[in-house]
Amino acid sequence: MLRIATIGTSMITSDFIEVVNADSRATFVGTLSRDAERGAAFTDERGGERTFGALEEICAADDIDAVYIASPNALHHDQALACIHAKKHVLVEKPFCATEAEALEVFTAAQEAGVVALEAMRPLHDPALHAIEDALGELGRIRRASFRFGKYSSRYDEVLAGRHTNIFDCKMASGALMDIGIYTIEPMLEIFGAPHTLACTGVLLDPATQAVTNGAIDGAGTLLVGYGPITVDLSYSKITNDLMPSQIEGEHATLTVDKISTPQHARIDYRGTAVRSAAKAGYSAIETSTRELELPACGNTMAYELADFIEAVEGASQVDDEVWEATAGRHELGHYRDITLFALQVADAARQKMGVVFPADLKNEA
Repeated sequence: MLRIATIGTSMITSDFIEVVNADSRATFVGTLSRDAERGAAFTDERGGERTFGALEEICAADDIDAVYIASPNALHHDQALACIHAKKHVLVEKPFCATEAEALEVFTAAQEAGVVALEAMRPLHDPALHAIEDALGELGRIRRASFRFGKYSSRYDEVLAGRHTNIFDCKMASGALMDIGIYTIEPMLEIFGAPHTLACTGVLLDPATQAVTNGAIDGAGTLLVGYGPITVDLSYSKITNDLMPSQIEGEHATLTVDKISTPQHARIDYRGTAVRSAAKAGYSAIETSTRELELPACGNTMAYELADFIEAVEGASQVDDEVWEATAGRHELGHYRDITLFALQVADAARQKMGVVFPADLKNEA
């Protein structure tokens, strides 16, 4: 039985506790909150045993094996290190850390302590994305892809009203890229690997908002990523709604996905044989066909990342060499570590091009 404590009282923490309570291999002990009264109510409503008032209490607790960290992004690094030094396994909400350098420190510490450190990146553990990966061979030679995630955030309304929110705060290492753009980056890395080239453009919030955002911060953006003969564009936004699907285009067929972060529907359109036609007729083809992919359905896909986390923890003590050899679902734990590091490398480069600076960037320069 994996005994889990959580940090944070957000909706995503509540969703995570829901899958913990539904899994016979894990149990929810309690949560850490800066607000003791809120933390107590949150814990009690979700069947926890007690509330923690300080991180040191979690680290010192003998009845806690692992910690789910869902605090503001800028806090992930220090909180994860403290837990790891206390021999606790950590499942850290995306983005894993503010920068690649911070993430590397956490992973190095985890290796030295012999504990599991995993990013809570739902699509990478989702059998629906795995089914999409397995179907890519039907597309022929892949030439381009477009992954999209745009959802207008109520937190943007707070910023426009002159009120502070952690989601748009440079000091908290947030912004649209780190909050939802990362959901387009990591599936790209899972499918295509490390990129060769990167270009990007970002939509920064109005300079008048910087009094509450603590610096220039992005509300939307586009990344153009090169893989030699393959081009991938990534679009993300928290200040508009993107209603277009994601897609992967091959020379023989195109695969479309409704939501790259939580795929529910996917379809392959086979192009058939292209035929010449008059310009006014547009594209013409014969013998075209379509196939709907059967994707597993799940009401809360955090169940998949929890299952892989538990498997990695159970296997960590049995590996002969490094903890990264432990199996975590479809891949070894080291595979997910590498994707996290590459993703933050991409995010670091994109933010530098956009002019979005976090405190962690300045720390690394010192």
